[in-house]
Amino acid sequence: MAETGPTTLGDLAFEVRSKNAGPFWVTMELFMRDARGYAVAADESFLDERTVARLYGVEESSIQMFRIPSLNVVKISFPRPVSQGSLHDRDIHSGQQHVPLALLPVPTD
Repeated sequence: MAETGPTTLGDLAFEVRSKNAGPFWVTMELFMRDARGYAVAADESFLDERTVARLYGVEESSIQMFRIPSLNVVKISFPRPVSQGSLHDRDIHSGQQHVPLALLPVPTD
């Protein structure tokens, strides 16, 4: 039997996506499958500004997090490392930035 890895946020979500939020911000959204998954994603002892800062190399104080229980959604925004479309921008639409968040292992019970 094949060994599986730890459960990740992506496993508990319908969708984890990232997108640009103007030329200077990135927004990520976790659309969780159910209230159980939302409870994991919204748990501030697991997913907080410090965790996002570590994953993305941004200042903890610049991160904005929105927890929306009626939709089972967690939204995260932070400044882009370089402005959209600048010479050093490697992801103009910020469409690939969600991957570290989706692969974040969730705590085991």
